[in-house]
Amino acid sequence: MFFARSRARDVTPADRPAAVDKANILGSVWMVAAMAAFAVEDVFIKAAARSLPIAEVMVLFGLGGAVLFAGFALICGERLISAAVWSPVMRLRMLFEIFGRLFYTLAIALTPLSSATVILQATPIVVVAGAAAVFGEKVGIRRWIAILIGLAGVVVIIGPGTDSFSLLSILAVVGMLGFAGRDLASRAAPAGVSTAILGFYGFLAIIVAGAAYSFWEGAAFLWPDGVSVLNLSGAVFAGIAAYACLMKAMRTGEVSAVTPFRYSRLLFGVAFGVLLFDETLSPQMVLGSALIVCSGLFILWRGRRVQK
Repeated sequence: MFFARSRARDVTPADRPAAVDKANILGSVWMVAAMAAFAVEDVFIKAAARSLPIAEVMVLFGLGGAVLFAGFALICGERLISAAVWSPVMRLRMLFEIFGRLFYTLAIALTPLSSATVILQATPIVVVAGAAAVFGEKVGIRRWIAILIGLAGVVVIIGPGTDSFSLLSILAVVGMLGFAGRDLASRAAPAGVSTAILGFYGFLAIIVAGAAYSFWEGAAFLWPDGVSVLNLSGAVFAGIAAYACLMKAMRTGEVSAVTPFRYSRLLFGVAFGVLLFDETLSPQMVLGSALIVCSGLFILWRGRRVQK
């Protein structure tokens, strides 16, 4: 089962390298599947936002995911409310989740899906910088240069001062920063909080974000038609599958081996944007994407070498 805790296997020294390689390959496949599912989730949300108010899309999407994750948790005999869940770190994590979900949903609804997806790929870069600032992790000059290059890629995509610049593109940047803060808070979260519980509160944060945005949007909620229901259902199930595959990936292979495959989301997001929403790729988006991905992969590679 997706949400079952992984069990340690007895591996002899002779077969350990082969076992590790196999686990890394399998973990990489799970990671690619997770990124594909996240991209599909974005497609369904963008499609649903064409016929429903954005706040309503967020509330209904969050409600569907929260109910399913709550069901998984209860089936596994876990409590939805506990001291660990309401710890200061978990409250901070949820605040960042609300922040990130709100602005990233606005980004994929109001701006090209391809550009929002590309900007989101800077999250790991910001996490590394944040880890150095918040947790005091050692980051050498080479990785700091790579971080600056990756952030420069975001600036290239946004294009301030150019004819293609739009203030709406800032939405994806703010959402990305929110997700980076969530990931940093997750590193300090209690280890006993399960995947299902994290998923429940993650989707609960979407409900809160949508409800808060409804006051700003000021649009009355509509009764969803058949197409909207299908889009929302697709988003919920894609989100559940993505979260499950992501946790499976992180628990199957080595983190340093499977994490680079997070950037496959860029390929899926750009492909869906071009094929389904008639978006075009500008030279500055291609250049910015290359800077973000190359700097991110270099940071991961350097981090692995430092740990050895």
